[in-house]
Amino acid sequence: MPHSVRLATLLFVSSWLGIHAMSAQAETRVTYKSAASGTAYYQMGVELSEAIKSGTDDEIVLTLEESQGSVQNVMEVAARTGNYVFTTPPGLVEQALAGEGDFAERPSPNFQEIRGLFPIPSITMHWVVANEDGDDDDGVIAMEDLAGQEILIGRGTFGAREAERYIELFDLAGDIEIADAEIGSGPDALKNGQIDGFVTASSFPTPNVIETASSMPISLVSLTEEQIESTGATPQTIPADTYAGVEADVETTSLPVIAYTTTRMDDDTAYAITRTFWERRDAMAEESSWWEVIDPEMLESMAGELHPGALRYYEEAGIDVPESLR
Repeated sequence: MPHSVRLATLLFVSSWLGIHAMSAQAETRVTYKSAASGTAYYQMGVELSEAIKSGTDDEIVLTLEESQGSVQNVMEVAARTGNYVFTTPPGLVEQALAGEGDFAERPSPNFQEIRGLFPIPSITMHWVVANEDGDDDDGVIAMEDLAGQEILIGRGTFGAREAERYIELFDLAGDIEIADAEIGSGPDALKNGQIDGFVTASSFPTPNVIETASSMPISLVSLTEEQIESTGATPQTIPADTYAGVEADVETTSLPVIAYTTTRMDDDTAYAITRTFWERRDAMAEESSWWEVIDPEMLESMAGELHPGALRYYEEAGIDVPESLR
């Protein structure tokens, strides 16, 4: 090979390698930790990852990690380095900042570095019961109608704790039989007639309720305004026809969930992730309807402070931000 050709080839290869090295350096990797695989929140992570990747032209890549729950997500802030995004109810961030609750025995100064980005779909309470006889024409019943029924609420989850609390609060403890089984078996047990209903807490529409409603007639419990107020929880409306056979709005409760990061993330990355999330929200909602409920007003439920990069986006977009988050 002539010297000039060999030199040109070497220059081309060097240039190609340099361009790809710069591209690799330009790619920002972010760890995203939300929930266990197979859950609605893990699927949200998949959808969010795809939206961020495409919305930033592959400059930011979210790598999903499975999680055993929100407490673990927050606890890992103590040891995480680099770009870490996690989801959790705001109440757990308040506990971590104060060194209380689940974090009393394992406090960390790194918890003070937690900063907010944007809201994601809330954890919504679903009380699902069989409507085999078609007695509930619109697929909606009252809390009092659960008296005399066997209900599966699960163990150790937010949904189970809330269900227990509501049963006591509404004086139904002696009237409802609690089924002794894992919540994951709820849909099958209901279809097989082993129980009368089950409780699940997730975003809506939640896959296990969709599946159940597609295979048998169901009803959902709708609470009164007074009942919702007495729970102290956030009101949530599940619109009519969200689930097959449930033809009226269902008034229930929910627990806000927020995507957080830490001050270890630089401002430009936090800005880009936040901006892309809101710019891609409508496109994500076309694929999965649980994104439809996301609204900037949900920022009011955020605990702690916004990341400066996220705050920059909200100010540029003209979105009102509570002073407590600044």
